[in-house]
Amino acid sequence: MRRSEFLRAVDDEFGARAISLTHDLILSGLGVTALEALDAGVPPRDIWLALCEDAEVPAERRYGVGQLEPRRR
Repeated sequence: MRRSEFLRAVDDEFGARAISLTHDLILSGLGVTALEALDAGVPPRDIWLALCEDAEVPAERRYGVGQLEPRRR
């Protein structure tokens, strides 16, 4: 997962709450906010999973999100 995919996934899952969650929520598994973790070089996939855990996102919505649909040829 790339940073852009992480940000897209957060926006898709949390909508209007996305900015607040990434700026303010201290992730229990990481001890920092999502943005602080990104800046520290934590892999975006690890941050996404930590955020999903803390926000109680169902498992079926945790994987494959944030990825763009393949281009049609």
